[in-house]
Amino acid sequence: MMSKQDDGGPAFPVHDLSGYGIGPLSSADGLRYEVFGMSLRDWFAGRVLSAFDVGMSSATPEDLAHHAFRIADAMLDARKAES
Repeated sequence: MMSKQDDGGPAFPVHDLSGYGIGPLSSADGLRYEVFGMSLRDWFAGRVLSAFDVGMSSATPEDLAHHAFRIADAMLDARKAES
C-alpha cells in the first residue's frame, strides 16, 4: 500500500461556512476550512507546467507531468522548511 503523498492541503481554503449549510473540516493549524477543488500540490504542478515551453520540448507529456510534480513536491518541502 502506498503512503499518502503530502498534498499541502487545499490550494484555496475557505473559512468555516457552516452557517450556510456547508459542514466545516478542521485542519492541523486548528482553523476550520472547507475543502473545495484541487490541492496545493496540484496547483503548484499546474503552475510549473504552464511555465514549460511544451511546444519546444522533446519530452513526452508523461515526462513533463512527472517533472512538474517533482518540482511541486520540492516547493512543498521548501514551504515546510520556511515555517
